[in-house]
Amino acid sequence: MSIIEAKDITYEYPDGTEALKNVDFQVEKGKIVALLGPNGAGKSTLFLHFNGILRPTSGEINVEGQTIDYSKDGLMQVRQKVGIVFQNPDDQLFAPTVVEDVAFGPLNMGLPPEEVEKRVADALEKVGMNGFEKKPPHHLSGGQKKRVAIAGILAMDPQIMVLDEPTSGLDPKGASQILKLLYKLNEEGMSIIISTHDVDLVPLYADKIYIISNGEIIKEGTPHHVFEDVATIRNANLRLPRIAHLMEILKKEDKLAFSEKYPLTIGEARKSLVEFIENPENSE
Repeated sequence: MSIIEAKDITYEYPDGTEALKNVDFQVEKGKIVALLGPNGAGKSTLFLHFNGILRPTSGEINVEGQTIDYSKDGLMQVRQKVGIVFQNPDDQLFAPTVVEDVAFGPLNMGLPPEEVEKRVADALEKVGMNGFEKKPPHHLSGGQKKRVAIAGILAMDPQIMVLDEPTSGLDPKGASQILKLLYKLNEEGMSIIISTHDVDLVPLYADKIYIISNGEIIKEGTPHHVFEDVATIRNANLRLPRIAHLMEILKKEDKLAFSEKYPLTIGEARKSLVEFIENPENSE
């Protein structure tokens, strides 16, 4: 069952620039889906359609089978179901303290104070930011700001979380913490959509990948299905994950044959190499 779906979405900016061209995109309930593409490909523009920040020039966005209603009440309803975390958390954090920022969404939903307090406490605990309630957001590190921005969305109890370049600007440890958090949220039942141009992260978490280039979806499928199409990946100004690239070189230069055409993770690469060592007759 699709929890969110874009049908034949076209979007033109006021100056006539066509940013999205007949885009079809769907997410099954409880899955992690990655939208992969270079800068300027249309990832952020598509994401802003998912909770009604942008309205398509043509086509429609369906959330739980219902087309988005762009009235004030309709947008409030869809934004309780679909939460967006922007690439730059400074675009999202504005209150004097962390606790006030995280409480902003639930308060605007008209929830009673005791429910708001509970949601804020639960959200901060989930992202590992309890104890920072009185801190000004602008005093936090980049990774801490990302986690507070995610907490602000969690406090609204959405069914779908959309994250635009969630690891952008973070060091490896900070990126790993954010991705582990998203994986945990997904295990708890949340549907997650991530936009990124970091191809190394995608195979570790995504159930399905869409490739977007110049405002068009040019490939979709499982990580293996997508990354086996090397020509499409490179024509979209992307690259193979480093593990897959290494195995591609080994296969080409040493004439090795692997059970996986392009292993995408360390675990898959190890399995393929062990199989080759144990069965060297498989070399080409």
